[in-house]
Amino acid sequence: MERLSVIIPALDAEARIGELLRRLERGGAPPAEIIVVDGGSRDGTVEVARRMGARVVTARRGRGTQMAAGAAAAGGGWLLFLHADTVPGAAWREAVGDFVARRENGRRAAVFRLRFDDPRPRARLVEWLAAKRSRILGLAYGDQGLLISRRFHDELGGFRQVPIMEDVDMVRRIGRRRLVTLDCEATTSAERYRRSGYGPRMARNLLCLACYYAGMAPSRIARLYG
Repeated sequence: MERLSVIIPALDAEARIGELLRRLERGGAPPAEIIVVDGGSRDGTVEVARRMGARVVTARRGRGTQMAAGAAAAGGGWLLFLHADTVPGAAWREAVGDFVARRENGRRAAVFRLRFDDPRPRARLVEWLAAKRSRILGLAYGDQGLLISRRFHDELGGFRQVPIMEDVDMVRRIGRRRLVTLDCEATTSAERYRRSGYGPRMARNLLCLACYYAGMAPSRIARLYG
């Protein structure tokens, strides 16, 4: 099996990244190199990553820029992009291994099922909507991760160095018919929803998405996103 490179863009993620790195290091195949791409953290993110055995590279702040830098540094034939506050389920290695093992997936990509670290029913609603959006529109956000072969990633041109919507831009180029949802959850932070409120946060996300499809510059959308 080709080597897997896990690429994690991080910024001031000391409080969360340890949990992710512990999950990634728990036994079994596929083999992985773990690359944390730091965007200028002022906390202990880099120290935690190095102490836990991850390779650390630095890049300008911005997930698109950081993930592009991580892909450039990676040596694996398969790339798994994960946000620093997203932790895949215990069966992640099996799910990834099954996908990678199928030759026809060399020109496909995969995401995890979304799960929030919030027990409230409104979090389940957002998860349900995300599953529908992914399946019907092929529109998955970065907090679901992205698994893609190096060859297919490079054919598509990789992540673009934009301040926001780098995930939407990427999955649009992948295409709905070539995007698969793995039989495994990834739990991500619901902090933005808790802070803003689920209704207002969902409305703002939809507004940003509409502005993106209308052709607004990503720099302006980033100011709306907050």
